[in-house]
Amino acid sequence: MEIDNLSVEELKKGYRFDIEDNSYICNTCGEVFEVGEIFSFNGRFFEASRAVKIHIDMEHGDNLRNLLYTESKYNTLTSNQKELLALMYSEVSDKEIAKLLGNSPSTVRHQRFMFREKAKQAKLYLAIYEKVMEKGAWTDEVIIPIHSNATMVDHRYVITEKEKQEILKTSFENLSPLRLKIFPKKEKKKVVVLTKISQQLERGKRYTEKELNEILNEIYDDYAVIRRYLVDYGYVQRTKDCKEYWLR
Repeated sequence: MEIDNLSVEELKKGYRFDIEDNSYICNTCGEVFEVGEIFSFNGRFFEASRAVKIHIDMEHGDNLRNLLYTESKYNTLTSNQKELLALMYSEVSDKEIAKLLGNSPSTVRHQRFMFREKAKQAKLYLAIYEKVMEKGAWTDEVIIPIHSNATMVDHRYVITEKEKQEILKTSFENLSPLRLKIFPKKEKKKVVVLTKISQQLERGKRYTEKELNEILNEIYDDYAVIRRYLVDYGYVQRTKDCKEYWLR
């Protein structure tokens, strides 16, 4: 789930609307529901705006659980907090929650209060941050987004748009079709290169190792190195037997 490009409302709903493609897109798996098409579920037929909601319910379950338990560096909730929020969402009374968790109703009420205060803090921070970014949103000094499943978030991800463009220019022989000169040793360059390469893969699609190798081989001769780093840096996930790969 790429948080950078999603609004709070889109995160809550579990899907977004792409104006250019005139389609609804599932945040979890990337399945597309184009306006004008009719989609079938259990023998019944639905237009796109309804179909995407049914798809989420059937394939991914309650979207709150997807948000609560998403594997993202941005999800800093503890397991106790996740459990408590899930119970609150289920409309269980404070008394019942306290009994289930083995504490007192006053403790549960205090936690509700703290959740609310944290939300207020986040809202104010977001307003301040967006106001500041609006002033310089088109400058070369803007830091490029970090992909949500990054495994090692540190200085290597502090990359400006200007640096990114320079790295793309010097690292690739060609951008269309994509062809890499040499896989870089410097960490910042690796991040930019791997991000660009990952964009050649289709979200929601599962690739066999052979299929992935064929795609990467068109980009760089040592495709095994690229494949390994895509996994190590959290761009791509694979099955334990390494037979299938997909974008995270």
